[in-house]
Amino acid sequence: MRIAFVSGNIEHLPDPVAPLGLLYVMAATPAGHEKKLVDLCFEKDPIATLGTELSAFRPDVVAVGMRNIQNSDYSGTSTTIAHYAAIVEAARKSSAKVVLGGSGFSVIPRALMQRLAPDFGIAGEAEGAWPQLVAALATGSNSFGHIGGLHWFRRGELVVNPPPPAFLDLDALPAPDRTLLDPRYATENGIANVQTKRGCPLHCDYCTYPVIEGRAIRRREPSRVVDELFRIVDEVPGTNHVFIVDSVFNLPPRHAKAICREMIARGWAVPWTAYANPLGFDQELAELMAQARCAGLEIGSDSGVDAVLDRLKKGFDTGAVRSMSRLCKQAGVRDCHTFILATQGETLDDVRRTLDFVIDLDPFAAILMTWVDDEEAMDPSLAASRRAFRDEVRALIARKQEEFPRWIIPGEGKNFDRRMFRALRRFGLAGPLWQHIQAVDDPDARSVPRLGAA
Repeated sequence: MRIAFVSGNIEHLPDPVAPLGLLYVMAATPAGHEKKLVDLCFEKDPIATLGTELSAFRPDVVAVGMRNIQNSDYSGTSTTIAHYAAIVEAARKSSAKVVLGGSGFSVIPRALMQRLAPDFGIAGEAEGAWPQLVAALATGSNSFGHIGGLHWFRRGELVVNPPPPAFLDLDALPAPDRTLLDPRYATENGIANVQTKRGCPLHCDYCTYPVIEGRAIRRREPSRVVDELFRIVDEVPGTNHVFIVDSVFNLPPRHAKAICREMIARGWAVPWTAYANPLGFDQELAELMAQARCAGLEIGSDSGVDAVLDRLKKGFDTGAVRSMSRLCKQAGVRDCHTFILATQGETLDDVRRTLDFVIDLDPFAAILMTWVDDEEAMDPSLAASRRAFRDEVRALIARKQEEFPRWIIPGEGKNFDRRMFRALRRFGLAGPLWQHIQAVDDPDARSVPRLGAA
């Protein structure tokens, strides 16, 4: 069969993100099938481009990777859903079977199956179900009940198969082929992505990572991770920074430390960034990260109010946030704390206290976002009921923002602007752009890794 793999993500803020998950699925495709990657990220008219590519390739199956449900700045959901609806419609015109998957689809698969109406959907890890589905379609079989976690329609009714009995061994998965990527991922930002494990054991009230990856942590062998890092530099010219896309890199701490020690032992020299959490973060890990060339951490601190952190089931308090920020500063690792405001049950006074907490914390950078529930993508009335409070929160942030110039407020465009990002890249600055926020006010500041730096 001819199979087109469509990466639907078109967001460029803060940076275009290479479709690592889709590359893993492509690598898991059984031998003997013709594959083509159609990446819409850099296209001026993505739907027209998709139609042209599919008309020329004439696929039997179109596999669509859906990265997000809502915009990356938490400013809304409607345009994202409409975009993927147009992708599915264009795929249907090719007369191919349409399969939808990816992290965004895995969050609310039933609702998206009903709304977007692909032929099939795969929630969660697709590398197991995908080869089975391809084999069934290749033989013309109409029997899909054996494929764990598959969503499909039988006589117009949605069928959801039971999930597979076990998670995948990540070290046994075929390696993603990054030579297939559009070179602009490297030329525009120089950032590659890698995964050291899957699964998140935390119980944060709003988070979808356990839904997408499960709660059981599946670690990759540190030597294999570092092998892949060196392959990335060889395979993707222009790579100057690596982002570790684990839900939380430093959990469990023993695995994070083993990764860092492997990097140090093998002389890894390319700066990297990761998502991190105040839980399980200590001085030893901070120092190992610095020695392993960690340039910065994006920390899900969420609130400056202990009662809100308890309600969100974060498992830590504001004291742990302060401790982590202090350890990062001591080790020379930039800390960027993300705060999510206007969550369920939060008051304007809670928001004020969080803003004051950020000012007092004085991290290298802070990202402030007003919360938008994923379910709002399917329920306009729910979105409308929460809009007024979000507007009040945004107005409060606007009044306070001058007290902390290193706030990044994506929904308001504060230090989050396409033209500003392009200007910083022209300076030759590598890595996530929050790491260069000081250069916004001081263009001569150059205490950050440069593109091409060893």
